[in-house]
Amino acid sequence: MDSTGSYGFHTPEEPAVNTRTTRIALATALVLGIAGATAAPASAGARVPAGAHPAADPSSGPSTAQTPDAEALRDAISGLPADDATAALVRVGGTDGAWRGSSGVHDLASGRPADPDGRFRVGSVTKVFTAAVVLQLAGEGKLGLDRSVRRYLPDLIPAAYGQVTVRQLLNHTSGIPSPDPGNGDTLEDWYAHRFDLHDPADDVRDATALEPDFAPGTRQHYANIGYTVAGLLIERVTGDTYASQVSRRVLRPLRLADSYFPGSDPAVRGPHNHGYQVFGTSGELRDVTVWGTTDAWAAGDLISTTADLERFTRALFGGRVVRGPLLREMFTLPDASVREYGTGKPAAYSAGLSVIRLGGREVWGKTGGRWGYNTAIAATPGLSRTLVYSVNATDAKGADMNATAMNIMVAAFGAPDPE
Repeated sequence: MDSTGSYGFHTPEEPAVNTRTTRIALATALVLGIAGATAAPASAGARVPAGAHPAADPSSGPSTAQTPDAEALRDAISGLPADDATAALVRVGGTDGAWRGSSGVHDLASGRPADPDGRFRVGSVTKVFTAAVVLQLAGEGKLGLDRSVRRYLPDLIPAAYGQVTVRQLLNHTSGIPSPDPGNGDTLEDWYAHRFDLHDPADDVRDATALEPDFAPGTRQHYANIGYTVAGLLIERVTGDTYASQVSRRVLRPLRLADSYFPGSDPAVRGPHNHGYQVFGTSGELRDVTVWGTTDAWAAGDLISTTADLERFTRALFGGRVVRGPLLREMFTLPDASVREYGTGKPAAYSAGLSVIRLGGREVWGKTGGRWGYNTAIAATPGLSRTLVYSVNATDAKGADMNATAMNIMVAAFGAPDPE
């Protein structure tokens, strides 16, 4: 787990493929994939995966096109509520065909069926929206990806971080360390602080008062802080709020009417399924639906639905959100010489997205997690297959990926390709 709010794909206890060897290989590959931090580029040494662009699937060799496996998808979300999740909402789409499904309950008290149209916290999937707006602003000449962030935010970014560029914020190579959120060290501590309000500018000041993790551009370290700075950058160059700009540029044009930014409101407005979290060794299951997100802000505060996220994914990959060459930034990994901070593994993150090969196809996407909720968007660049899910996970910030979420991903795309 990344403590900043992005969660990799980890091994479930009962994966879709029932061998221990496959389970271990699958966990390793998925941890290194869409939301992990170590998927290798499709071609060694290249910053752009071979042939990757939004209008064409980069997969080579014979076609792997096939309709979604409805039986596998049904099995992936069957039996809810269960120990690991109380509900799941899934939408699979693309030119290969579509499948929709939901399982579980709206809440444990009533036991009524989960609302398939319910809203949920998307967590770090918010970063994809933030990255898209920054790239739009770059396309309009309001900022430059290779220019110093300090040029735009001289009052927040000190000279010690003067070499950090806008692009490095988006692909997590800035070297800016994460600040101490001040919420404590245990789940009970975090719960006690769930209504605390955080100021993003203060978070940036706290972070940049620390020594850099590494020289800008030399390593990749997934964290929220780069996207907190990116949100402030959006505000500075537009003279508008981050939430207003994302709404004006993305939510309203795409008619994402059920997506919104909660600000300081810790509740989820409108129809939604409750989120729960296991507390302590006793296994106490506590309702954590009402929980503030100002600690995440531009890195993880959006609330949405599977239908809205599916529409966004299609539009993004289809070149209708970020246009022209700038879209390639979202399908471009850092140079092969850039390695993951602390492990030395290959960098995996582009501007907002990451990549893995599943079922013979290259899949790009992003996962996110807030207490009680795990979310993912994923697609092949040619949009032959798309996936959006929301899982009301009882272990949303656990060390391993939620079992139901893992099974959904494998059912939608297949097992990871052999290395």
